Amino acid sequence: MNLNGKTALVTGSTSGIGLGIARVLAKAGAQLILNGFGDSESAREEIAQLGKKPGYHDADLRDVLQIEAMMRYAESQFGGVDILVNNAGIQHVAPVDAFPVEKWNDIIAINLSSVFHTSRLALPAMREKNWGRIINIASVHGLVASKEKSAYVAAKHGVVGFTKSLALETARTGITANTICPGWVLTPLVQQQIDKRIAEGVPPEQARDRLLAEKQPSGEFVTPEQLGELALFLCSEGAVNVRGAAWNMDCLLYTSPSPRDRG
Repeated sequence: MNLNGKTALVTGSTSGIGLGIARVLAKAGAQLILNGFGDSESAREEIAQLGKKPGYHDADLRDVLQIEAMMRYAESQFGGVDILVNNAGIQHVAPVDAFPVEKWNDIIAINLSSVFHTSRLALPAMREKNWGRIINIASVHGLVASKEKSAYVAAKHGVVGFTKSLALETARTGITANTICPGWVLTPLVQQQIDKRIAEGVPPEQARDRLLAEKQPSGEFVTPEQLGELALFLCSEGAVNVRGAAWNMDCLLYTSPSPRDRG
């Protein structure tokens, strides 16, 4: 798949899943625009070594005005976005009656509302070119639920539903919209959950294995690069009629309480 001449914006791409997807798209020839919190220098250098010097915008995706500024930057510097990968996400774990309101608002803003805002702003240029790919990174939690992750589950279910609606609106155009729903990927967010189990007294190897056993049939983590390869396929002509899919990658489509949660 050759993406020369295409510009790809990947949100949350300075590390983890987003950086893995950016690597694959860059290797295929795309012009990348990176976005994310924290130190972006290493990610920018890594992507530059794969081909073209990437753009970068540090928009805080909780803020609509900053999202609009990022999309204006993409338009003015690169002629707009051809491939939009909405990957940015945060997590917080707590029961509903103890869930901090500010955490709920931040998760909904970054994990769901930003997907709407980037999509609505990217669509006009995509419609003009009659070509575009919108790839939203949801989660197995866009298909099922786990306890104490109400905001994340609500947001990811929202992403899946939003993408299906968008796919219907663009069904007779050259624009496709799809969702990727990975199971466990070893990112800082997932490592925090392993560390929490270790802090509760579970040996490190058991903490990892128990986490994987809950939803991952293979017993192995999905890698960011594997997700990138799936995103690359969705950019191809072979996927032109893949529309509104919620494509799960190595995750069980049900959840059950772990033994320690049963009572």
